[in-house]
Amino acid sequence: MSCPLVPGMRVRNPARPDWGEGQVQSVVGARVTVNFENAGKLLVNVAVVSLEAVEEPRDAR
Repeated sequence: MSCPLVPGMRVRNPARPDWGEGQVQSVVGARVTVNFENAGKLLVNVAVVSLEAVEEPRDAR
């Protein structure tokens, strides 16, 4: 992942689309806790697993 992960960010694991989207809860080094829609809260080692950011929809004002 090219951009840094920060708490509150929406992400997904492209290798596990069944987990759904998740929200980053905490980041400690390469250990990222993510609360996924369908898999619950998981600790992900981003040195091994690539997470991708989910683009937030922009308001059409």
